[in-house]
Amino acid sequence: MRNLFIYILKYHFIILFIGIEILCFSLIVRNNYYQNAKFVNSSNVVAGFVYSRYANITGYLDLKKTNEQLAKENAKLRSVSGNSFVFINKKTFSVKDSVLKQEYFYVSAKVINNSVAKPNNFMTINKGRKDGVHPDMAVICDKGIVGIVNEVSDNFASVISFLHKDVKISAKIKKRGAFGSLFWDGNNIEVAALKDISNHVKISIGDTIVTSGYSVMFPEGILIGTIVSFRSPPTENFYRIYIKLSTDFTKLKYVYVVNSLMRKEVKELEKTNNDRYNN
Repeated sequence: MRNLFIYILKYHFIILFIGIEILCFSLIVRNNYYQNAKFVNSSNVVAGFVYSRYANITGYLDLKKTNEQLAKENAKLRSVSGNSFVFINKKTFSVKDSVLKQEYFYVSAKVINNSVAKPNNFMTINKGRKDGVHPDMAVICDKGIVGIVNEVSDNFASVISFLHKDVKISAKIKKRGAFGSLFWDGNNIEVAALKDISNHVKISIGDTIVTSGYSVMFPEGILIGTIVSFRSPPTENFYRIYIKLSTDFTKLKYVYVVNSLMRKEVKELEKTNNDRYNN
């Protein structure tokens, strides 16, 4: 306290001068319309600049939370979209009653670990058994296909990336309807191969490839990519087609786990059929 008094005593003329200047400035602004308007406008500019910077900083800090919220909202929208429902037709005599029944449900998740440089690649997501995630569920993103759930714990799941030699997905040429088997050949992480498309089908560079819907895991119509090259060997009846994948596996952050609500029923039916005719 003693040092404060000494400081004030030493610089009291400067402090008094500054105080008088502030008082004079205040009187001028209050009693003159032009100066008052200029001061208010300048204050608004400064305040606006400060608030803008503050909003940018807080917005950046909240970006992670915002992205997670958007992912959840997108998952909900996917779950109620038309592609998640199938028509159930019930016939009673001559009366036909059609209703919609939900076939797919989506769970948003964040990728917390991912590999792309190996022959067999995996990733880890932050959703597990407690969130309704189970093995053999499809995983997609807003750009296209991602992979298939492999193992789950209560809070996490391991996903077999599409960039894995053992993953094959039923795919079709969107405008032709012809379908085949899509796989990664282990070379370029941006390119996949599509086989079993008969060479009598007319195809072109740039044709869109989507999921066929012939798998209970992947809904029909999920984007896969576009044809970048193809050829028809003289001794073969099928094309060799290469697809530019729409998913950038090096930038995956948020994905959607696809829960097929009819998967169990379909699997049981197929198992019964196989047991009956293969024994």
